Amino acid sequence: MFAPLQNDTFLRALRRQPTDYTPLWLMRQAGRYLPEYCATRAKAGSFMGLATNVDYATEVTLQPLERFPLDAAILFSDILTVPDAMGLGLSFAAGEGPKFARVVRDEAAVAALEVPDMERLRYVFDAVTSIRKALAGRVPLIGFSGSPWTLACYMVEGGGSDDYRHVKSLMYSRPDLMHRLLAVTADAVALYLNEQMRAGAQAVMVFDSWGGVLADGAFQEFSLAYTRRVLDQLHRGVDGVDVPRIVFTKGGGLWLDQIAGLETDAVGIDWTVDIGQARERVGHRVALQGNLDPNVLFAPPAVIEQQACRILDRFGAHPGHVFNLGHGISQYTPPESVAVLVEAVHRHSRRIRAKA
Repeated sequence: MFAPLQNDTFLRALRRQPTDYTPLWLMRQAGRYLPEYCATRAKAGSFMGLATNVDYATEVTLQPLERFPLDAAILFSDILTVPDAMGLGLSFAAGEGPKFARVVRDEAAVAALEVPDMERLRYVFDAVTSIRKALAGRVPLIGFSGSPWTLACYMVEGGGSDDYRHVKSLMYSRPDLMHRLLAVTADAVALYLNEQMRAGAQAVMVFDSWGGVLADGAFQEFSLAYTRRVLDQLHRGVDGVDVPRIVFTKGGGLWLDQIAGLETDAVGIDWTVDIGQARERVGHRVALQGNLDPNVLFAPPAVIEQQACRILDRFGAHPGHVFNLGHGISQYTPPESVAVLVEAVHRHSRRIRAKA
């Protein structure tokens, strides 16, 4: 059904196999920093118009690959598609973040939650298949979801938050309700990722974007446990082909060893963690993904190259490194800076391996 893969460097790195160079992709690589993305979004009329249209989603997923020799594509979608399918009414106002028409803050709202019919997310799975075909084997395709805790933050807050007051109040005052919310969401996420794999995703990633806002102890109970619940339900592969998993917890450096103990192939780290020390902590249990500060891309080219080389040097010639940013790329990033980064990572990582 799909063309043979021509560049498997990313998948080999996730499996901690030797590679000729360090593969690279960027979180939010298809986005507003690209003028062609903005043009396509304008045609679509809205973010959801873009994300729910298979042709547009395919087009914007491939746009960064036309500009830069990246080693993976990632499905263009949003982490909030699952709670939207649960009936919470997702919308994106111009210049604002996501909003839900209905929030989940009391016993009745939590009791009403159910794992959604995956047909409500058919547009996502159709986009996965369309993108995979359009890639024609150029690079692998990553599918993804938000973690149960991160989705719960949006579901309870009704959108983004600066203080997580509502979700933490529910967590501390009614942990029984929070556990019920997280369990249903985790089962929905697992089903969602399995369907993405079936549709053609060659790796899957769980974005625990807000795990780092939790206190120690609460993180293990309300975030880590439900990421584990997701991973434990995922298929190991499709048609005999293994599908690697990545878990990224922003602000999760404190719990790196525990995250690495999940049933995952790779752990994403943000820019607050020294990647050399991280590798020493996890050994060869998992690959590591990361971890350049996205704001480095506003610096002059020589500084971008210097900072990228520093991360590569700290990791060394060991197998199991996927270069990435420590979080999503800023919409204000000059595309020329991305070109500098990609070239520097590929060139310097080849040099490191030649010396090893």
